[in-house]
Formats: sequence, C-alpha cells, structure tokens
Amino acid sequence: MAFEDIFQPLSFRNLTVKNRIFRSNVSGRFDNYDGSGNQARINWETRFAKGGVGAIISSFVPVHVRGRIVPNYAMIDDDSRIPFWRAVGRAVHEHDCKFILQLSHGGRQRDINGIEYPKGLSSTGKSDPIHGFACERMTVAQIHEVVDQFAEGARRAREAGLDGVELHGANGYLITQFLSSAINDRKDEYGGSLENRARFVLEVVRAIRARVGDDFHLQMKISAQEFDDAIAFLGIGPSGNTLDESVQVARWLVEAGVDALHVSTGSFFPHPRNPAGADLPVEDLAQSYDTMISSGERTFANFLLFSGMSGILARRAWNDAAGPPEEIEGKNLPDARAIKMAARVPVICTGGFQTASVIARALRQGDCDAVSIARPLIANNDLVEIFRRGQDRADRPCTYCNKCLVNVVENPLGCYDQSRFESREAMVAQIMSVFDPPPFR
Repeated sequence: MAFEDIFQPLSFRNLTVKNRIFRSNVSGRFDNYDGSGNQARINWETRFAKGGVGAIISSFVPVHVRGRIVPNYAMIDDDSRIPFWRAVGRAVHEHDCKFILQLSHGGRQRDINGIEYPKGLSSTGKSDPIHGFACERMTVAQIHEVVDQFAEGARRAREAGLDGVELHGANGYLITQFLSSAINDRKDEYGGSLENRARFVLEVVRAIRARVGDDFHLQMKISAQEFDDAIAFLGIGPSGNTLDESVQVARWLVEAGVDALHVSTGSFFPHPRNPAGADLPVEDLAQSYDTMISSGERTFANFLLFSGMSGILARRAWNDAAGPPEEIEGKNLPDARAIKMAARVPVICTGGFQTASVIARALRQGDCDAVSIARPLIANNDLVEIFRRGQDRADRPCTYCNKCLVNVVENPLGCYDQSRFESREAMVAQIMSVFDPPPFR
C-alpha cells in the first residue's frame, strides 16, 4: 500500500485507532443557543468518519456555559447532554471511527458573548488583548469549581460511550491562561513558577482520573511554544512559554495520568502561526467583525482596522509573523518530536497537513505518532481515501486562505474559497450540505 505508515493502527494505553489521521477540533455554530445539540452537528462529524479518518476530536465543547467561546456550540455541562453525545458517538462508530470529546473552557478568550455571562473567568483580571473581552481573576473557590466541571464533563463523555476526552490546553483558552508566563500574573499558589502555573491543569487531570478511572483515554492539547509577542502592532508580549517549559509540563501531565499529547502553537486564537495562512482575508475579517462589535472592548477598533486602508498594513504584519506560506505544512513537527522524546507517550501533531508523503515521512522519522487535520479536511472531506488510493495530494487542495474560519462567526462552517469550485452556487451547496438530513422532516 502506498503511504502505508499512515494506515498503521495506533495504540494508546486505553484506545486503538485504525490509522494515523485525526480530524482536528473544529466545528461551526451548528447547535442550539442553550448548548443542546442537533442533527447538523451529527451530520458534520459523520462526514469525516465516512471520509476515512481514524478518529475525530470534537470541536470546542464547553464544560460550563461561562466557558463557551460562542453561542450555538453543544456543551457537556449537564447530564441532560449525555443522550445527544451518545447519538454523535454512535453515528461516528458506524464508520469504524473513534470519537474523542474535547473538554474546553474559553476563560477570557471568546468570539461572541452570550447573554448569560458577559464577563469571563481567567487566571488574570486583564482583558484578552485580541478582542478585549473582559474577565475576572478566579478565586481559589472558583478554580476548584471549574476543576470539578472538567471532571464531570469527562464522566459524562464516558457515560455517553465516547472513546476518550481531550483537554484543550492550547491556543489561549483557560488552561493556557494558567500555564502561560505571558498571561498568568497571579501571586498565589496558581501563579509565578512553572510548577505553580501548571497546578490548575494537573488538578484537572487528577480529578478526571478520580472520576473516570485509569482505563478511559485522556489526552491534552498543548501549545509547545506560545509566541505571545507575534503581533507587535497589537503590543502583545512577552513571548510566553518556551519549548523547554512545555516539555516539562508534558512530563508532569503524563505522570498525572495523560495518555497522549496533541501539539499545537500560539497563546491566543487566531494566531499568525495557528492557523497559518497564505494570506489574511481582510474583507472577510471586516465582515465578521461587524457581528462581534458589541462583544469586546477592542472589536470596534479591529473592525475599523480591517475595513479601512490600514487593513493592508495589518495583513502584512500578520503574514510576516506567520512566515512563508510554503512552510505551513508540518511547521510544528520539531516541537512535537521534542515533546515525544521527553514524555514517552504517543504524540499527535497539528499544522496544515494535507500531503501524504509529508505525513508518512514524519511518522517514519518518529517526529510524531499521528497528525490532526482541520482545514484540509474541510476542503476535502475524503482526503484519507485520496491517500489510500495512492494519491499524494487532493486535486484541489486547501489553499490555507482561512476564509472557512473567518466566516464561521456568522455563517455555516465550510470551504469558502470559491476558486476551488466550479461556481459560487456549487460552493454554497457544499457548505449547506451539513443541514442534510435536517433535524425535522
């Protein structure tokens, strides 16, 4: 078989996946405002299972309504959510695909405020620097409450018959806000030294293990390097956690009971390096920010920035921070290898993968044990089957334009690069196909 390294099963301590391709955590606003799920979410996840991925990592699933990043994301905050996630798991399992639910909490980092909690929780009392979402510094009692919320989310995922959970500890969300030296400014036992900054997530891991036992898969997504100062024109800095610090955190996570690590980058989202793109779609950004204007302290200023002539300068600064487009695929592999060598558990690496030979070489060289893919799978849901046929790349690969992620704030998630379609009508039909079959007939 061509690219046979990709199609070897991957065994974790408590889970075996049929191949080395994971659908990364991504989804649109497909669900209901109250956090209950619907058929569109099931349709969305099932299309990737049909396309041949070995496992799906769910989108951001809040463990509490105060931790959501946008409305209309299905949550795992109550036992009433279990039947829906059981239905998702069953639909995915029909295609010999595993389903890993991502336990998440946005903290101060959001895209659109809901009506319930206009102010987020965080390790700090400082607003997030990208959108200016306000937050309050968590008390120790609130920290313990959120730790329990993560543990209860894991219990519910297990009761739903899912195959494991992933902690979203990367890309600027709540766990990152505790881990990061650039964000965490606490003076108590949850701030200061690396050991103190890691205390929160290690308490989460131990609480999960106490709730679900040792025989349920648990992995953690981590930003190996934070690059918090990547956008100089926003005045963000210092750089944040280094690779050496993340290697140490990875060791502690494994000692506490984590079965695998999922390597990403960046201490906020979106970040020039995640998701790295060939260009920043300024017009699309301006369109999305008109939805976000009322949400954060900086969103109106960002709207003016991206909708005016200054948007050209913003785009240039962003792309300079991202690096050359030809280096997008596999950019995180050196970091993944370093963590894999130190932590001694399987490592999944994310970062624009869509070329079979690149993935197979990374697996063969021991840079990682699997890769996770989001945008290229949105562009080509059947990418794994394309690889299975011996083809190195899809005929119409993802262009990394990032229009999919920019549009998701107010439109259904899908590929918005019209150059990949025969017509705009064909593009819209593909985007809207997620609503078939419909919730009601």
